[in-house]
Amino acid sequence: MGVHRPTKRSPAAAAAAVLAVLLCLTACGTGKDAVADNGTFDFVSPGGKTDIFYDPPASRGKLGELSGPDLMTAGKTTSLDDFDGKAVVINLWGQWCGPCRGEADDLEQVYESTKDKGVAFLGINVRDPQQDKAQDFVTDNKVGYPSIYDPAMRTLIALGGNYPTSVIPSTLVLDKQHRVAAVFLRELLADDLRPVVERIAGEPQ
Repeated sequence: MGVHRPTKRSPAAAAAAVLAVLLCLTACGTGKDAVADNGTFDFVSPGGKTDIFYDPPASRGKLGELSGPDLMTAGKTTSLDDFDGKAVVINLWGQWCGPCRGEADDLEQVYESTKDKGVAFLGINVRDPQQDKAQDFVTDNKVGYPSIYDPAMRTLIALGGNYPTSVIPSTLVLDKQHRVAAVFLRELLADDLRPVVERIAGEPQ
């Protein structure tokens, strides 16, 4: 029986393969990677990055319809459309999540310092089957902005089918046209978030 020997690549073919890999790595994390041609946000994993920015603004994708029951007020629906013309920070959180507790004060700091600059915050409470416990989280942490109550994560369809909903907390920053300008797949400090929010809120509409 003969021995199979792997075919050797020519130097030119090897160089082309290396170039293709380098081009792919260079593109990771850009808006072009994460936005569908029709202008709808379509998250694509950017090679393990946790901080993803979508620039220039023309490359950003817009979220689908995002609304659901208000966490704190029975019978009320809270929607992204409630914040027309404002930059919006969307935070996915759960009261069961240690890092969510860790970043709650930081998010509140940024909310308080930017709400008069055309910025709104919207939480999405996920995987909390007991609504009263999630409400206690809001009260105990003195959270001043609204949250959608979404234990089954149904409203997250608006974030696109590829969005990593297993990563909690995560935060999206939308520009004034509600296009996704930044995504953070980690716990945030106020100093991480504030400059990004202020920059995006300062963009012309």
